[in-house]
Amino acid sequence: MNFKFIDLFAGIGGFRTGFERNGGSCVFSSEIDAHAQEMYRLNYNDEPFSDITKVDEREIPHHDVLLAGFPCQPFSIAGEKKGFNDTRGTLFFDIERILKEKQPKAVILENVKHFKSHDKGNTLKVVLTALEELGYTTHWQVLNAKDFSVPQNRERTIIVGALNGIKFDFSKLERRDMTSIKDILEEDNEAFEYLDESEYTLIENPKRQASGLIFVGYRNKKIRTKGTRADTLHLSRVHKQPNRIYSSQGTHPTLSSQESGGRYFIYHDARVRKLTLKECYRLMGFADEFKHIGSKAKRYNRIGNSIVVPMVEAIAKEVKVQILESEGSVEKPSKVMKQTSLFDFEESSI
Repeated sequence: MNFKFIDLFAGIGGFRTGFERNGGSCVFSSEIDAHAQEMYRLNYNDEPFSDITKVDEREIPHHDVLLAGFPCQPFSIAGEKKGFNDTRGTLFFDIERILKEKQPKAVILENVKHFKSHDKGNTLKVVLTALEELGYTTHWQVLNAKDFSVPQNRERTIIVGALNGIKFDFSKLERRDMTSIKDILEEDNEAFEYLDESEYTLIENPKRQASGLIFVGYRNKKIRTKGTRADTLHLSRVHKQPNRIYSSQGTHPTLSSQESGGRYFIYHDARVRKLTLKECYRLMGFADEFKHIGSKAKRYNRIGNSIVVPMVEAIAKEVKVQILESEGSVEKPSKVMKQTSLFDFEESSI
């Protein structure tokens, strides 16, 4: 089955790649960052619309699925306001007005792990309520890239809404065994940036965390010494992510959108070096054929802002089976979610 989708807040196309690999055809895209637009245009031969707030929803082509990795913003939940009254003035409002006009069969939203607790849980509550008012049955879960054959501990909140009343079953996603950083490394070449042994300190008896991370040492950078206690000189350094060193036998921590210097260091074959740009893109599941342009700083920013492609592929496959190819509908639940505490909401387990 072939289907159509739109790609909002598209970045460099991580969502698009995963859905195209499952029979989807992109009929509209939007991305405001100029450099991201350039890379998107280069790789997909498509010109994304710039400012989503200025697009007329009536002119967007009809589609089956709306995809959006939208920015996290606090919404108002004052009084009894709901839907458009809660989200007006935020970028989620633009998603709402498109959904209202086009009524695609499914909507898939992505955000950071802590989206579920953003603004004490109010943001998630408003989003799910707004989607329900538009006719969508929603289900959400925090997924980790390491469960989809990508050696990166990268957790993201995924919300799936279905117009036909089906509650998306995350347990049916095809998960794969955890892989290691060494599986995505390039062959030795002269371009590798190695650290001299005097530039780092290895710790004794490093342990593998449940996430697969193996923290093995830190760079000897003088970040802060004033006010530190005796024998704690490296304490502040250890907690600065650009100074931490991880074993290639484990997974890698989340690639950050704020790390424009690409300061990701690994311990491999008894040496410490920086990951290459190609390796960083592999950590997001992009093929080596994916084209890069612009400064290194911008390319590092783009990858840190993207979504992991193999995880998207797994989602796309099940959206297609569970929602797009499903016949009939099921009774819609009376509530989108139930509050289990003052701070959090019910989330199904994997």
